[in-house]
Amino acid sequence: MLLNALVVTGHGINCEIETRRALEIVGFKKIDLAHLNFIVGGEVDLGYYQFIVFPGGFLDGDDLGAAQACANRIRHSKVKGRNLIDDLLEFVSRGGLILGICNGFQLLAKLGLVPAFDRSYLQRDVSLTGNESGRFEDRWVNLVVDRDSPCVFTRDLQNLYLPVRHGEGKVVGRNSAVIDKLVTSHQAVLFYAKPEEFESTQDYPFNPNGSSRGIAGICDSSGRIFGLMPHPECYLDRTNHPRWTRERLPEEGIGLKIFDNARRYISQS
Repeated sequence: MLLNALVVTGHGINCEIETRRALEIVGFKKIDLAHLNFIVGGEVDLGYYQFIVFPGGFLDGDDLGAAQACANRIRHSKVKGRNLIDDLLEFVSRGGLILGICNGFQLLAKLGLVPAFDRSYLQRDVSLTGNESGRFEDRWVNLVVDRDSPCVFTRDLQNLYLPVRHGEGKVVGRNSAVIDKLVTSHQAVLFYAKPEEFESTQDYPFNPNGSSRGIAGICDSSGRIFGLMPHPECYLDRTNHPRWTRERLPEEGIGLKIFDNARRYISQS
């Protein structure tokens, strides 16, 4: 069974090393870090991989809005006569998995790869905009999972505790009907929550950005493309937890489960 993963780097991405480590721990056999320039230049064959990760960071300095410049680059760059976005869609049609974390989530949203209702890819229904607090938010958050979601990355998960680090994390829809559909279709996968509660919240600081309905992560209708603002790659070991010296914690951080679910899905496909 091939377990090959591609971690995208460059142009302001800065969480690729932690992401690679997560993939190593859960058992991916081949993990390549590839600069966006090499992907755009046609030097990376997406057909070799089963899993692509767009890590967090600050793509192009977020100068046109978070990940907007990179979204334009991917939409309009040609690789051997084909648009790069078409290669990504072909990758998805073959059953590949895509994960976008923080800045990577912003990229997926602006490409229209999530939520892609009824697999209508490239239609931009959601975006991520400035935090209601008006400032960069760096904190750990409680999250609740929609267990009826088709998302393959959150199987067997109910609650998560992960860090967020972003200035533009507020999920907004093209209109209110989009947000309603995200919830009713169970494509709103993750929600910010208060400790010990199992419902989404709008209350700050538990919801760090004012995201609609407390949405923290979204998948496409197939469940194989997933974007989330919290950083699972930053909680791989108990020593990553802010209270690791004061609490009895499992040796493995809960963030690993996101990556292990990807491995399990590919192994069983």
